[in-house]
Amino acid sequence: MKLIEDRSDIEVFVNEFYERVKYDSVIQHFFTKERGFSFEQHIPIMCDFWETILLHVPRYSGSPVGKHIVIDKELRMNPEHFERWVSIFNSVIDEFFVGDLATEAKKRADLMRHLMVHKIEYARSNNLIF
Repeated sequence: MKLIEDRSDIEVFVNEFYERVKYDSVIQHFFTKERGFSFEQHIPIMCDFWETILLHVPRYSGSPVGKHIVIDKELRMNPEHFERWVSIFNSVIDEFFVGDLATEAKKRADLMRHLMVHKIEYARSNNLIF
């Protein structure tokens, strides 16, 4: 196990996370070609996202909340989906990394889980359109 120090470390956990997602019975259905999802396109974006969050390298700009609200309108995203996302994410971090940035990554993932659930539920109850 090692510290998260640079983008190559982020690529390790992002790639491993999505390898596990591909076969996860709870959330794999969000990540299919039939839905228009592409791992080849998504993984570099997620590496940019985590590099921005953890290493403060400004690579990512976008609206992850808005994108998830759009997905929810097509395929309902429930709290248990986000709980599973965090569970897989944390297991990958714990398996490969230690240190402050590993702890921060898990903290940020959990904050995102809460934010996504709250914003999606708010969008549903207020019929928001993105």
